[in-house]
Amino acid sequence: MSSTVPRPADLRPGKALSIFDPVFIGIDEFGQPVYLPLIYRNLLIGGEPGAGKSGLLNGVVAHAACSLDCKLVLFDGKQVELGQWRRCAEVFVGPKLDQALSVLRRLQIMMDRRYAYLLAWDRRKVGRKDAFDPYVVAIDEIAYFSATVGRKQDREEFASLLRDLVARGRAVGIIVVAATQRPSSDIIPTSLRDLFAWRYAGRCTNDSSSDIVLGHGWAQKGWTANTISPTNPGAGLLIAENGSPRLVKVAFLDDKTCARIARYAVDLRADDWNVPVERPVFAS
Repeated sequence: MSSTVPRPADLRPGKALSIFDPVFIGIDEFGQPVYLPLIYRNLLIGGEPGAGKSGLLNGVVAHAACSLDCKLVLFDGKQVELGQWRRCAEVFVGPKLDQALSVLRRLQIMMDRRYAYLLAWDRRKVGRKDAFDPYVVAIDEIAYFSATVGRKQDREEFASLLRDLVARGRAVGIIVVAATQRPSSDIIPTSLRDLFAWRYAGRCTNDSSSDIVLGHGWAQKGWTANTISPTNPGAGLLIAENGSPRLVKVAFLDDKTCARIARYAVDLRADDWNVPVERPVFAS
């Protein structure tokens, strides 16, 4: 893997990435690099602690942070999982459900306005050369906002708003990447799971939890994250819509590497002279 991904010391200022390019996430069981095309898609990540969720989530966010044609919105109840990227983001939401709801509502308004624009121009989706940029909405631990804190009605509203973004946001460039340690039916209803084009199941405690992420029936066909060894962190099953699971080993970014890439991304964005045409969604 070290021959595929540059070491932190090898990073040099250069051409930015693009969110329209596939995202490198790791290697497959044959040692070949695995890339995910995320534009017009969403990604669901589930599994136990140490199952590779953090590596995959931070890898995607790192690519988005270094993509000048993309904006970041981060949700992190623990604050430290995605906190290193907060200076690259349009907004960073910590353990505040009211703020999370406010941000999701504003994203929903932006989504509706973008669809109105597409309708006016007889188009069906945004493109690389559009005046407004795609948004990557990264959420660490869905359960914190949808099942743990605050009032029940607020948690239900969070889940409803998130489902709407996942269902309708793809064509207008809103990419949702969501992770959870508790892949259970109360956290990831089937109606929400099936909206994610890409799904990654890291090590799970049972076949049922694996199926909740990948889809019903895969465990019976022999594809279950329950069989992944605890001594093989970062290994998991990746599935695309209408595809079959694929065993992958997620690339690991330690704290120092994340911090260095985040600083690089901040400098990259500070040097970008492109003037945004779209009105900022999160302007104070």
